[in-house]
Amino acid sequence: MKTLGHWLAAPWRRSLLAVFAGALPVLAFPAPSLWWWAWCALVPWLLLVRAAPTGRRAGYDGWCGGFGFMLAMHHWLLPSLHVFTFVIAALLGALWAPWGRLARRLLGGTPSRAGIAAALVVLPSGWLVIELVRSWQGLGGPWGVLGASQWQVPAALRLASVGGVWLVGFLIVAVNVAVVVLVAARRARMPAVAGLLATAAAGSAAWVWSPPPGHSDADGRVRIGVVQAGVVAGTGSPARRFDREEALTRKLAGQGVDLVVWGESSVGFDLGDRPDLARRLAALSRETGAGLLVNVDARRSDRPGIFKSSVLVGPAGPTGQRYDKMRLVPFGEYVPARSLLGWATSVGKAAGEDRRRGTAQVVMDAGDGLRVGPMVCFESAFPDMSRHLAEDGAEVLVAQSSTSTFQHSWAPAQHASLAALRAAETGRPMVHATLTGVSAVYDASGARIGPALGTDVSGARVYDVPLAHGSTPYVRFGDWPPYAALGVLVGWAAAAGGRALRFRRTAPEPPVPPARTAHGSAARPGR
Repeated sequence: MKTLGHWLAAPWRRSLLAVFAGALPVLAFPAPSLWWWAWCALVPWLLLVRAAPTGRRAGYDGWCGGFGFMLAMHHWLLPSLHVFTFVIAALLGALWAPWGRLARRLLGGTPSRAGIAAALVVLPSGWLVIELVRSWQGLGGPWGVLGASQWQVPAALRLASVGGVWLVGFLIVAVNVAVVVLVAARRARMPAVAGLLATAAAGSAAWVWSPPPGHSDADGRVRIGVVQAGVVAGTGSPARRFDREEALTRKLAGQGVDLVVWGESSVGFDLGDRPDLARRLAALSRETGAGLLVNVDARRSDRPGIFKSSVLVGPAGPTGQRYDKMRLVPFGEYVPARSLLGWATSVGKAAGEDRRRGTAQVVMDAGDGLRVGPMVCFESAFPDMSRHLAEDGAEVLVAQSSTSTFQHSWAPAQHASLAALRAAETGRPMVHATLTGVSAVYDASGARIGPALGTDVSGARVYDVPLAHGSTPYVRFGDWPPYAALGVLVGWAAAAGGRALRFRRTAPEPPVPPARTAHGSAARPGR
């Protein structure tokens, strides 16, 4: 009977198993949303890497697992990017190749207790550095960061207020490493148990010593109306969508709203070119008694190119407060290195023309002293953007989004869940308003306020949002976990290099063979 080791002897079988193992963590994210699964989802992948026959094979296992993780996390892009989705997953998956070699080095064979202790810190640090690198917007941004799977767990959200989504991800990987040790290295269980206890202690410390920013009657409450148009298809859809949003907004009149938010691309015409639309929006503002935060996706009349912009409209028309989207979606809103990768437009739905970028974030005065920090779609995935808005005095964070292209995939629910993390990280309530769903609102602790508007809803809803005071450690100290992780890797590499150098210096020299005479006989010492 063949053993698993014999079955895995074929490289293609091992690679296929690594792809499957790497894809397992995606089940912890919406829509499955099995958040508890994240705390053991990496175990099969790590066990496979640990048993790799060589360091090179461990690197391949890391690459294949990373490919599986990226492909599963972005599978909903297949209808738009087709074969290019596999290319992106393979390129990003390569980031896990060094991580695979590192995991084998620290966990392979019969690791020592010191090695296990190092693995509990070094492997999570390596994972965080990978996430930091791939979080660059040119590589797709921080979509599917492991810590984001815990968006509905209060204890994890409290940790996020201390170190952002990064700290949550670090602890998840550390727990997975500890489980691997408990399963496969029974003689070195004590460090693994200590690691689990340390994780529990970190969560308890965050809960006790870092309470979330509170709210009181003095901070006040605001009533925010969210307008979700729903799917509007067919000829003239931008105009028809505007008509529907106008009708839905009128239903909010008399409900005491302080701000009305429309989704991304809710206005498909530049308001400078369409004063008739600007007048209709101003009339809606007067009718509801609130400012309207709309999103214009159109070619600008005052600047060249197409921009996606959050525009605040008051009773007299556009107030002049405008935010132009800064971080664009690769291939969706621009094609990186278009001269080389422009062919992607012929095999999928990549952007035919690059959108233009804004240059700075903006905090808007929405009236009655309410300060709002807008972001557009993809930008809600970036922890630093919401953190900077909180630093600049935003009382409410707003993300205007549209995932209508991926309406029946996991993407809308995953996108909405990010707002819970951004709220917890910053200690500021956040509104995630979409064109077609899912729209949701979260308070300063990351807890959802009221029901979400699903992808099957076309309607408007008012949310009573409590404002909060105070500042979270994450806002004060920034992205310290990934940079601390980078320091851990540098320190570990320096220590490993030092040990290797000392070994070379202290290793005994190999014996020198005796010299031979001209006749071929060995010369005797002393003669």
